[in-house]
Amino acid sequence: AFAGDPRFSFILLDKNVGKRKEQIAAIRRSSGDLVLNVDSDTTLASDVVTKLALKMQDPAVGAAMGQLTASNRSDTWLTRLIDMEYWLACNEERAAQARFGAVMCCCGPCAMYRRTALLLLLDQYETQLFRGKPSDFGEDRHLTILMLKAGLRTEYVPDAIAATVVPDRLGPYLRQQLRWARSTFRDTLLALRLLPSLNRYLTLDVVGQNLGPLLLALSVLAGLAQLALTAKVPWSAVLMIASMTIIRCSVAAFRARQLGVLGFSLHPFIKKFSAWT
Repeated sequence: AFAGDPRFSFILLDKNVGKRKEQIAAIRRSSGDLVLNVDSDTTLASDVVTKLALKMQDPAVGAAMGQLTASNRSDTWLTRLIDMEYWLACNEERAAQARFGAVMCCCGPCAMYRRTALLLLLDQYETQLFRGKPSDFGEDRHLTILMLKAGLRTEYVPDAIAATVVPDRLGPYLRQQLRWARSTFRDTLLALRLLPSLNRYLTLDVVGQNLGPLLLALSVLAGLAQLALTAKVPWSAVLMIASMTIIRCSVAAFRARQLGVLGFSLHPFIKKFSAWT
């Protein structure tokens, strides 16, 4: 549909070289001041480019992301849970980080970058290794951290809405989550030296993101061990985990004006149980 439009230029590579190298090929051929990254399964609202570009008018901002929603939200119970997960990730986590100008991951479905900064970072981005091999995952988080290391701010624009297709079955969802978890843990190590130059809240936030899931898994395993060895249900631990989850989801339900967000309380337990089984 756009091939004959002179405003568009398409780059056809000889083979599938992966998202990172495809991004780099396009960035090096680009000429505009701003670069918008959009995943192929994502639909943007008509005003997204304008709203992200307005945020990028500040030369101190290196990247900005919009709010993600699930375009197939109504398909299954899982897609509804993921849509709630996106709301929480964007409007609690990213929004809080943006208060300090340091969103730790500008998500791939809808992220705008300053081209001059990208060109300076492309060599580092292209040559990232993981266990001695070229990295083929975690592009969004790594590129964001490179922007922060370069001294630029990263921002979140809540009214720039992008709808993306999410997994509707547990198998693909868990594989996706595994890739994201690997990226989070790996790039957190990269960000450790960066954290002292940022706000103390961000240090607490990054540590919590990485230790929280591990402590939750450890608590569940310890509870199961207690049940197996003593035949006693660890009600105190169960109630503590449940109450923390319900409080968080209650706040989100109030802010989103959607009572259904309370159902997200089941999400951590479903994810952990599915991962183990």
